[in-house]
Amino acid sequence: MNVYNCASHKRKIPTMPPYTITYFAVRGRCGAMRIMLSDQGQDWKEVVMSFDEWMKGDLKSKCVFGQLPKFEDGDLVLFQSNAIVRHLGRKHGAYGKDDNEASRIDMLCDGAEDMRIKYYRLIYQEYETGKDQYIKELPDQLSKFEAVLACNKTGFLVGDKISIADYNLFEVLLNHQVLCSSCLDSFPNLKSFVAKMSDRPKIKTYLASDAYKSLPINGNGKQ
Repeated sequence: MNVYNCASHKRKIPTMPPYTITYFAVRGRCGAMRIMLSDQGQDWKEVVMSFDEWMKGDLKSKCVFGQLPKFEDGDLVLFQSNAIVRHLGRKHGAYGKDDNEASRIDMLCDGAEDMRIKYYRLIYQEYETGKDQYIKELPDQLSKFEAVLACNKTGFLVGDKISIADYNLFEVLLNHQVLCSSCLDSFPNLKSFVAKMSDRPKIKTYLASDAYKSLPINGNGKQ
């Protein structure tokens, strides 16, 4: 088990990061939360679990659903990546300005999760046999988010401020651009969205960091 700190890219006296993420040495299910933490200027500690250590079962038996990531915020311990992102959204003002916006954010997070699940099914179960068909059908999924951005006209999915829906969709789109570099060419709003998110200073610094670039997207060598 390796432990290291992910700083918020500021020169300062070292302090104990407020958050701890325990996960494998992949981007995987922690991609959106790490991007969000970076953008929000937060420090966190990474506890990196090897697959061999995980299979021993000591930590797994202590995880509520037998899965990672594990997220610690002081005395609060959370599992399930979407619950973690929502927790961070509430803490850092990235969950809309009112209940209506929060509900729309939830809806769009669920839409992004649908895409994420289909992507993982391809990567872990159907990569050799299903990649071409997946890419062929991808525009149908992307068109839904293209329409949302076209309607909102702020560059964000909901309202005029960044939210967890934006972090979730951004991470999903980055992964799909690796799968098919031209996948957004027919979607100007999505292409602009990715460019805008990528150009946010703290996200830009994080995406250029070794902490990000050294990790594969998935744990099976597919991307």
